[in-house]
Amino acid sequence: MTLLAWVAACLLDYRLGDPHHWPHPVRWIGNLITFTQRIVRRCCKSDRALRVGGGLLWLVVVGTAWLVSWGVLHIANSVSPWLGWLVEVWMIYTLLAARSLSDAAMEVYRALQSGTLEQSREKLSRIVGRDTSQLQRPQIIRAVVETVAENSVDGVIAPLFFLMLGGAPLAIAYKAINTLDSMVGYKTEKYRAIGFVSARLDDVANFIPARLSLLLLSVAAWLLRMDFRRALRIGWRDRYQHSNPNCAWSEATVAGALGVRLGGPNVYFGEVVEKPWIGDALREPETQDIPRAIRLMMLASGLALVLFALLRWLTVGAA
Repeated sequence: MTLLAWVAACLLDYRLGDPHHWPHPVRWIGNLITFTQRIVRRCCKSDRALRVGGGLLWLVVVGTAWLVSWGVLHIANSVSPWLGWLVEVWMIYTLLAARSLSDAAMEVYRALQSGTLEQSREKLSRIVGRDTSQLQRPQIIRAVVETVAENSVDGVIAPLFFLMLGGAPLAIAYKAINTLDSMVGYKTEKYRAIGFVSARLDDVANFIPARLSLLLLSVAAWLLRMDFRRALRIGWRDRYQHSNPNCAWSEATVAGALGVRLGGPNVYFGEVVEKPWIGDALREPETQDIPRAIRLMMLASGLALVLFALLRWLTVGAA
């Protein structure tokens, strides 16, 4: 039943994505972060106090996410095993972001193909935190490929990894950790102190999934007849070419598979952030690199499901 729930959830994500009008735990987690952060900022004024408050913010959000999801699943199972199974499928489905990530990237791709540069920038601004207003065509393509590569980890591989370790409640707790990082884990003046704990613990949570992404994306490159040897070589060579200890593993592997260079300086919230280059500039990025990156991400996601389901079967059993 458990492994069947995983497969059913992945199929739902592949077919439906993330309809905006449907209820979603990540939106509820985001609302909780906003509410709790407001209280912390009201009570904490110095950087030191904000760091402590940021730690309490993390405990409240992650603890609530795990406790509520565990409680809902427990109640559903006590009513009926089938109801519990359906709730588990829904929870897992909401954690996965492969289809929604693919759809968002393809919106930028279509704008680059038949729209204007302004439309492409606007579509891109929905999925990245950087300032897109001055980006040119190669920079837009590079940003989309980076986003697909990076989010292959926190959007699919990592949730499945924590699902294997502790079921849907632990996977939802991971999603809370990741959402905290995406909302407050910046190095800007506004978030540096309050987001310190969230950023560091997101690094810890993604440590193993990020490193597994090198293997999964390289195997995906081999199956798709891309340059998997270069994917492995560049993925390993440039794995630390990022201020975040995890992001470059997947980005470098995708850069190697495609033969392009990613990274470089970007503007976030009005501040220029210098990032090292990742990969070798064997050619300029082209629009077709976007669907290529999506295919890599989707296939690596399927491989992650097979790998973690197999590990679960070997260690726990299929019950």
